[in-house]
Amino acid sequence: MQRLFDNYIRHLEVECNASPYTIRNYANDLLGNYARGPEKGFFQFLRFKQIGSLEDVDKTILRDYISWLMQQGVAKGSIARKLSAVRSLYRYLVREGFLPHNRLETASTPKLDRRLPSFLTIGEVEKLLQAPDLSTPQGQRDLTLMELLYAAGLRVSELVNLDIEHVYRNTRELRVWGKGNKERMVLIGRPATEALNKYLNEARPKLLGDKRNNALFLNRYGERLLERRVQKILDECTKKAGLDKKVHPHMLRHTFATHMLDGGADLRVVQELLGHANLTSTQIYTHVTKSQARKVYLSAHPMAQERGRELENS
Repeated sequence: MQRLFDNYIRHLEVECNASPYTIRNYANDLLGNYARGPEKGFFQFLRFKQIGSLEDVDKTILRDYISWLMQQGVAKGSIARKLSAVRSLYRYLVREGFLPHNRLETASTPKLDRRLPSFLTIGEVEKLLQAPDLSTPQGQRDLTLMELLYAAGLRVSELVNLDIEHVYRNTRELRVWGKGNKERMVLIGRPATEALNKYLNEARPKLLGDKRNNALFLNRYGERLLERRVQKILDECTKKAGLDKKVHPHMLRHTFATHMLDGGADLRVVQELLGHANLTSTQIYTHVTKSQARKVYLSAHPMAQERGRELENS
């Protein structure tokens, strides 16, 4: 199994040109992440069931794997992602002739709960952006990275992988590489550009020191900022801003899309800016904006307010 897994990972790296983030997730879903509590990886389950060959796995075993994950409280979205990794592995093994046929091809995936993405209001975004201490290089960096997450709807992996040469200050554009290593250009507004210019001119040289590094965002040692550090920065700024929410990088991406559509942006333009391959992925934000519109209507329209009070008193 180890040899087949190594071949598969090499296939993702070389032939599929998958990003390190994607490869890490696939590896964790198949092998399991030993640093994160109970075993949940597909290979861990096979070892638990004493199944010694990938050829012995069929739909029944896959259903048992799903039940095993559910018993551990794994969310349906995470289960679906793990099954996607398993299916991808088996498609590769059959295509390369390691297995005679794919016994998992018709296996079903648990139906996902369609949850609306969480986002921040404009007021909450303003409070968050006021949190960093701009008297320090780290504070200028923190403001800039939050500005870019919100202004361009970047994924955190896209943010931390930005290099200096990917920034076009004159045209207010960034060149980013998204899922599947797909390249796209994104736009940023004036506030984000101003924060970026100040960071590049003042803060970044201080963080870089005498080192040489093309990464746009640096830590205090002059090295590329890591994804987990971005989350810690958001945690610190959220607490300082007094927001009663768990703000994560993807929430700022959700916020970008929601505010764009609220402002009248075309759905396909937002799709392109987000780097979504499928319009369906972008359409969920139309449900968010409709939900927001309903809240505004019920709180602002005088007849809606009267009707709401009648329902509360009935």
